[in-house]
Amino acid sequence: MKHTQFLKTAEVDKKWILIDAEDIVVGRLATFVAMRLRGKHLPKYTPHIDCGDNVIIINAEKVVFTGNKRNAKTYYWHTGYPGGLKERTADKILDGRFPERVFRKAVQRMLPKESPLARQQLSNLRVYAGAEHPHTAQEPEVIDFKSMSVKNTKGA
Repeated sequence: MKHTQFLKTAEVDKKWILIDAEDIVVGRLATFVAMRLRGKHLPKYTPHIDCGDNVIIINAEKVVFTGNKRNAKTYYWHTGYPGGLKERTADKILDGRFPERVFRKAVQRMLPKESPLARQQLSNLRVYAGAEHPHTAQEPEVIDFKSMSVKNTKGA
C-alpha cells in the first residue's frame, strides 16, 4: 500500500518569479499569485509547509479593475475607538501614497485566514508600485501573465 509523500521543510526548492502587473486585472493576477505563494502548482504540494515560490510584482500602481470596481470597491478598517470605522475606495488608494496595498490586500484575502503559515507565505510576496525592484541578484524568472489569457487584461 502506497502512502502520500509529504515534503519536509528542508526539501523545498523555492523559485523566484517576476510579474509585470501593468494593465492586468487585479483579481485574476491575485489568484495566480496566491496559488504560487501556497505552492499549489507543484505536484508535491503539502498543505502545512510553506512550499510556494517567492513572487515579485512590479508596476502595481497600474493594475486595473473590471466594471466600476475602481470607484465602487471600498476598503474598511477600524481605528479601535468608538465610531472609528473608516473607509476608502480603491481609486483613492491607487492614486495615493501606497498603491501597492490594493494588490497586497487582494492576495492576502486569498490565503488561509490569520495563521502563522499564511503570514509566512505572504512574506514571500514583494510588491512594488514602480518598475524598479532590488531583487536582480536572485535572478527571477519572468512570467508573461498578460499573454496567458485574453481575460487577464481589461477588454478593449
